[in-house]
Amino acid sequence: MRVAVAGGTGTVGHHVVDVAEEHGHEVVVLSRSRGVDLAAGTGLDAVLHGVDAVVDVASVMTQSGEEAVRFFRAVTTNLLAAEARVGVGHHVALSIVGIDRAPVGHYAGKVAQEELVTAGPVPWTLLRATQFHEFAGQLHGQLRFGPFHPVPVMTSQPVAAREVAERLVALVEAGPAGRVADLAGPEVLRMTSMVRSYARATGRGGVVLPVPVPGKLGRAFRDGSLTAGSDADQGVQTFARWVAALAR
Repeated sequence: MRVAVAGGTGTVGHHVVDVAEEHGHEVVVLSRSRGVDLAAGTGLDAVLHGVDAVVDVASVMTQSGEEAVRFFRAVTTNLLAAEARVGVGHHVALSIVGIDRAPVGHYAGKVAQEELVTAGPVPWTLLRATQFHEFAGQLHGQLRFGPFHPVPVMTSQPVAAREVAERLVALVEAGPAGRVADLAGPEVLRMTSMVRSYARATGRGGVVLPVPVPGKLGRAFRDGSLTAGSDADQGVQTFARWVAALAR
């Protein structure tokens, strides 16, 4: 199959590229280097000709709901329109567990994305996953005040990005399936503990300060709304194993 990956250089996207190629698929990364601007929609028709499926793992680093909605609406609208024009038969989108319980900030954008995909003109598959192991490193690097690293008080069920990629490629191969079972990690952890483990393993140090986030989003962080239900599929790699690999 010929598979296009939007966000193919990102945290999970580069794994999707690797896994798809390992499975013998021809992979096209949708990027500016190929003349593609996802948000503007330029260059998509030419690069999507002959593509059997598109995997959308594109993302934006923002907690602004307005900015997130604008980004995901633009990217999703442009991808679906181009796919419909050139005859792509399958759109596979990655979303986040629990976003409907806290549709604010970044998650508001993902809700908008899901609405467009499920109502769109292209046969689709939608996978929701919990936060990746790499999220701990992202949080450690986002804010820093001297030696202090503020981290939201949050309950997480981290999953390996590689395992998410493996599931996405399997879904490509299976064909359009609608909303499929969520994918989560094998354990529920406190985000502050995860960030501390990451800092120790990478030698980055610093003092991790737990910070309660106010409002609906903060409640969802704390009460487990962003963890998966009992009907979700679970990955295998624990966060501890992932951190240990970083230390080596």
